[in-house]
Amino acid sequence: MYLMRIGDPGAERPVVRVDPAHYVDVSDVVDDFNADFFADGSALKTTVQSRTPQRFGTERIGPPIARPHQIVCIGLNYRDHAAETGQPIPQEPIIFTKPPNTLVGPNDDVRIPPGSTKTDWEVELGVVISRRTSYLESAEQARDHIAGYLVVNDVSERAFQFERGGQWSKGKSAETFNPAGPWLVTPDELPDVNNLELWLDVNGTRRQQGNTAEMIFDPPALIHHLSQFMVLEPGDLIDTGTPAGVGMGLKPPVYLKRNDVMELGVEGLGGQRQRLV
Repeated sequence: MYLMRIGDPGAERPVVRVDPAHYVDVSDVVDDFNADFFADGSALKTTVQSRTPQRFGTERIGPPIARPHQIVCIGLNYRDHAAETGQPIPQEPIIFTKPPNTLVGPNDDVRIPPGSTKTDWEVELGVVISRRTSYLESAEQARDHIAGYLVVNDVSERAFQFERGGQWSKGKSAETFNPAGPWLVTPDELPDVNNLELWLDVNGTRRQQGNTAEMIFDPPALIHHLSQFMVLEPGDLIDTGTPAGVGMGLKPPVYLKRNDVMELGVEGLGGQRQRLV
């Protein structure tokens, strides 16, 4: 299924996309696509099949999940991205976090922080957790803990990240810095998550083009690894890393400015469009 939330910020309602033009409203049977929903494992297929689809209008598309307990991010998880930054291939996943309040819809504006000179882009595959996850025994076991996949943009301020004490979270945590969606795709809809094209354009110029096959650690491996160090809750979001082509890796570097437009997507997961303000 393709789970979505539509409506004004703070007033989104859960729906299921049935084709590019239509959706089924499930807000009368599901409070939200939140921790309770994912932990319960509610089945919506019968509800969706029994209802008449509605046509999409002009309503805003929100992030497809309600505010998670945490957003866990993985750094340097593509070989070519590690190379462009001059870093060695990580032997274990590099972990940092973003506050849950960075989460916005796929087409919402992204705000450049006051004083920023190096705001950058990162198209990524996002993974949402389906059940409480702790001390898993194997990566194979982790597959049963995945609720679905989505497009995320791990927006980053590089001066804050690298020039203010080398603390990555400083550069990752500004408001609007995690656009997500347009929908959450359940695993049954994506037979091979390790072979998906990712792309990102800035003002119509292709900046990133990659494939999840280039990941160093794939989603099950990441979930297994994270579970050894923290408890993942239903509805938590993992940003799994970005391929080469970020602004700081260009020669000379290129960073975002007001009125720039980012367009990005992941094969099978839809696309996003954000304006910088």
